[in-house]
Amino acid sequence: MIPADEPGERVWARTDRELAPPQRAFARRMRKAPTEAERKLWWHVRHRLPMSGSHFRRQVQIGAYIADFACHRCKLVIEVDGGQHAVQTAEDVSRSGRLEAEGYRVLRFWNNDVLSNIDCVLTETMSAITATPTPDPSPQRGGEKRARK
Repeated sequence: MIPADEPGERVWARTDRELAPPQRAFARRMRKAPTEAERKLWWHVRHRLPMSGSHFRRQVQIGAYIADFACHRCKLVIEVDGGQHAVQTAEDVSRSGRLEAEGYRVLRFWNNDVLSNIDCVLTETMSAITATPTPDPSPQRGGEKRARK
């Protein structure tokens, strides 16, 4: 057997990580150092959401953005915002718009809401998961076709 530090053994694994796009490496670092609110929400999402179809992932790359939590099956993104988001609202609106263009619904919660009112956060998340989506594309001109006279 070849020792792991010699060439030939799992070289592809080391080079693959070195060649990873910068966004992926950034997401990996963010997963390793979550905020207190992200850590709390992650635990509750994994242990308290009763939906079997809600498999959330942390720090997920969607397009050019990294979402705090995302469920691809439900097309739902949860963002946990700290105080810096109070001054960058235009960027957050643009980011939410881009994620919605990808087909995701975006829920935003302040860190304080997650830390002090987790039940409300989970209730709103459950409502978003179980909500009936609007038809895609929605009907034009308000409904059914009329017969011509």
